[in-house]
Amino acid sequence: MYSRTVTITREEGLHARPATFFIQKANQFESSIWVETDQRKVNAKSLLGVLSLGIIRNSSINIIATGSDEEDAVNALVKLVESDFVE
Repeated sequence: MYSRTVTITREEGLHARPATFFIQKANQFESSIWVETDQRKVNAKSLLGVLSLGIIRNSSINIIATGSDEEDAVNALVKLVESDFVE
């Protein structure tokens, strides 16, 4: 298991468009990937799951992965968030 915490800085938070980019990136990896907030943990490969967290600007999320490419997966998702969802 590998995890990192990152803060969402996008003004709109993690709404539909950036969440779609996030899910697409997560689906490039074989590992099981989760997004965790203070209250809940959801599958990072599920758009409805990620949107259901209602992640707003300045929220911290924990990205957790388990599997053969777990570090690459988490680091790629953190990089995507830190780039403000621009690849």
